[in-house]
Amino acid sequence: MRALTLCLACLPLAALADDIPLTSRVSAVTLYPQGASVTREAPFAVPAGAHDLILADLPEHTPLAAIRVTIDDARMGGVSTRNDYVPPRPETESAAYTAAKAEVERLQDALRTARAGVADIRLEAEAASARIAFLDGIGRGDGLAALGPDALRDLAGMIGTETLAARRESAEATRRAETAERGLKDLMQELARAEQALKALVPETEARAMLAVSVTADTALQGTLRVAYTVPDAGWQPLYDLHLARDSGALRIERGAFVHQHTGENWRDVALTLSTRRPSEQGEPGDIWPWIPRLADPEEITPMPRMKAEGVVMMSAPMLEGTADMARPEFDGMAVSYAYPAPVNVATGADRVRLMLPPLDAQAGITARAVPLMDETAFLVARVTIPAEEVLLPTPEARFYLDGRYTGQRWLPLVAGGDAADLAFGPIEGLRLTRVIRARTEGDRGLITRATEAREEVEIAVENLTGTAWPVHLLDRVPVSEQTDLRITWEASPPPDERDVEDRRGVLGWRFDLPAGERRAITLNTRMNWPEGKVVR
Repeated sequence: MRALTLCLACLPLAALADDIPLTSRVSAVTLYPQGASVTREAPFAVPAGAHDLILADLPEHTPLAAIRVTIDDARMGGVSTRNDYVPPRPETESAAYTAAKAEVERLQDALRTARAGVADIRLEAEAASARIAFLDGIGRGDGLAALGPDALRDLAGMIGTETLAARRESAEATRRAETAERGLKDLMQELARAEQALKALVPETEARAMLAVSVTADTALQGTLRVAYTVPDAGWQPLYDLHLARDSGALRIERGAFVHQHTGENWRDVALTLSTRRPSEQGEPGDIWPWIPRLADPEEITPMPRMKAEGVVMMSAPMLEGTADMARPEFDGMAVSYAYPAPVNVATGADRVRLMLPPLDAQAGITARAVPLMDETAFLVARVTIPAEEVLLPTPEARFYLDGRYTGQRWLPLVAGGDAADLAFGPIEGLRLTRVIRARTEGDRGLITRATEAREEVEIAVENLTGTAWPVHLLDRVPVSEQTDLRITWEASPPPDERDVEDRRGVLGWRFDLPAGERRAITLNTRMNWPEGKVVR
């Protein structure tokens, strides 16, 4: 009996149990602009027979209903899940967290000591100022008149010497205090960086969900359990730095990404891929239903309800820490993805850090866009065509640079591959715009005085004060009628080069080169006629 007990004691624990607990880790993540597909792996070793592999370290809010499980070699049976399973969490802190916490405490102590030192130096300056005030009071005392000349001379010498020494001490203490305060700023910045690093290492305290997988093995084997699911509390936002060289038209778009996740667990050494796919948005085309007009009395007509697209609204989370390695782009005809060559660490809820994407180089056509109806100066606009295998995602994080100078941060809309985009790089202060109404008249006809005609003459001008020639694209507009009773005619001198620019009705465009020091004017006459008894809104 004793020999049997010893033999059983030598067997692995898993051979005696049907339930085999596993530890998993997030191994790969594909981030979308909203949401992420997560793959986690758990290695296992099982003896022959039927067993339950227990995965008890899933985040509490893992979408267990949509989870997908694969397993190597062994035959997989049923999968059961629980969201309310809370395993005991270790109370011990990691070495990195302990070190970061100790560094924050050290810097906090150093900051308190430095502030106390500054206060002590300020006290020295105050003491010296008090001595100066005391000496000044002696020199103004009422008893000085009773002193003889020698005594007065000695007293004046003493007051002068002591006052000079006190002023020197006060000035020297003030300089030391200012130097110490500059050191305080450096210490405060160092403390802020240490606190940020500590925040990225905060231990996970969220509850966990459980997953149990039934497996059957003919022989003892080792393998890997893989679990895949999609979460909403993660994503990435593109960032673009657009650098334009005006002389050559060369445009370089430096691309990056801000990644974020708030899943409740830290991602360590994961294979990260950024994808431009948007699975959280509309994934199928809309339906068209029959249009059947019906006649009805006016009082029977009720306003038709407006259709509103419904979508998934996701909560934003703080941006997270990542790596500066360059990602590799891949294009499958529908979306672009960027796979990072090195593992990435992304802490839950930590501050955002930019990840680098490969830059995009293109050639842009430069014009001065002039809209006198709205602006007083022209703006430099670069038209660029995005390569077919690329895409620029919409983002507020687009920063524009002209010849190395920062010109502003603006919203960048979606630009699909192969599309042309007009990118503005700031005002051209030397291209002055004016739009002056030279004449405006209204006439009346008929027995009853009613205005039935309106005329307007406008002069539009561009003046080049920059000292260099500019290709100008000037835009203005004329009214458009959608009623047969409202007749509109217009004429322009010179005639426009474009009508209905970019399919906007009534928008006119002129293109011309404007040499330095010259002025170009355009006259635009508009006439509207309508029946008596009507008004124009």
